[in-house]
Amino acid sequence: MMSAIKLVVFDLDGTLLDSVPDLALAADQAVQELGYPAVTEEQVRDYVGNGADILIGRSLSQSINVDPSLSPELLAKARVLFDDFYKASGHKLSHLYPAVHQTLDTLVANGITVALLTNKPSKFVPELLEQHKLDKYFKHVLGGDAFEKRKPDPIALHWLMEQEQVSADQVLMVGDSKNDILAARNAGCHAFGLTYGYNHGEPIANAKPDFVADIVSDVLKAVGIDA
Repeated sequence: MMSAIKLVVFDLDGTLLDSVPDLALAADQAVQELGYPAVTEEQVRDYVGNGADILIGRSLSQSINVDPSLSPELLAKARVLFDDFYKASGHKLSHLYPAVHQTLDTLVANGITVALLTNKPSKFVPELLEQHKLDKYFKHVLGGDAFEKRKPDPIALHWLMEQEQVSADQVLMVGDSKNDILAARNAGCHAFGLTYGYNHGEPIANAKPDFVADIVSDVLKAVGIDA
């Protein structure tokens, strides 16, 4: 338990929202449009977490390691197709994980500032937040292109600390991937890992967060709130 926390920063995909069904559909449509083999939802669960460019590269490669022989032109074309298919999906298959609203409501009611920090392209984020009634909670919303580097780089967390005038030990980063845990470590913040998201097939405990939980509402206990 850490009662000094003033800012809780959440990842989005795999932490608050299970968006893989829609991401997988878009990735599959994009690679097949280019004559590459289909990808499954199961594969895409391991491919997400490092931004859309890496996701599409992995989908074309059918591997967590992007094939270096894929041309920049092909990758760029695939990314445009992916964006178009993802937008067209209307994100109908995505859904919130359990206890998300309750957790965010309780944090805000207890005077804790919440922010969103995702590697997802910024242009897709507002619509998703609105669709799932999450837009009212976050004081700051930062997508994967908000800065020149994305998680695990700490640049966005440093910016948030500066905006909120808080120190690293007053910040908790909540995520499902080692990129979230590494971003927290690189910024000197506390790290909270969720077991159910997308972490390239590895247990989140391997990344050694300060807390490991199966449900997001355990964040409340971590910051000293009796839910």
